[in-house]
Amino acid sequence: MPEWIEIIIRTTLIILGIFFITKLLGKKQLSKLSFFEYILGITIGDIAGTISMDIELNVVNGIISILIWTSVPIIVSYCSIKSKKFRDVVEGKATTFIQDGKILEGNLRKENYTTDALLEQLRKKDIFSVADVEFAILETNGELSVLLKKEKQKVNWGDLFGQGAAVKVPLTVIMDGELLEETIYGAGFSIDWIKSKLSHKEATVEEVFLGQVDVDGNLYVDLYHDNLEKK
Repeated sequence: MPEWIEIIIRTTLIILGIFFITKLLGKKQLSKLSFFEYILGITIGDIAGTISMDIELNVVNGIISILIWTSVPIIVSYCSIKSKKFRDVVEGKATTFIQDGKILEGNLRKENYTTDALLEQLRKKDIFSVADVEFAILETNGELSVLLKKEKQKVNWGDLFGQGAAVKVPLTVIMDGELLEETIYGAGFSIDWIKSKLSHKEATVEEVFLGQVDVDGNLYVDLYHDNLEKK
């Protein structure tokens, strides 16, 4: 078998395998990965790339190696869910950097965090005075969470008017030119009602890229071609 064909087969199989592994590991944003998980991901990717390109390597041995590296985060994740003590050892604990406007220098040194780095993270959150901060906590994923003092927090609806009405998410009833019948009937609408709304806009279902119904029963449509959009 020519080398280039073997590389194509290897690469295709590895891509499918990596896709299966990522689905198995679950959804997690890159910024939410622990340092341990990040290193594991890099290592698995490196092994996969090496196997797909180096035809002298045994594919079976490479797959076994990938499976072992993949099983580690799965086992760690399972144990972390079952035991807080284990989770604290693997992921660490959040560390308080600022409390009541005072920097805890000992905690900074413990996490090898400089004052400049702390102030930089505060500035990224539009905070320029440490005295305005009630709490600043370094999370286990390296993100800095900040709670401003009450008098420095932005005024919201609840502060002025109390509890407001619940906000309901608009329902998507048309997508890619097709009616989402399950959503439509589940919300208490009908196909004929949707079509009547579209007729008022002089549009057909096939012309609609996206259609949503808000809490007041208004239908918003985004057509495939702007120049076809009817008011």
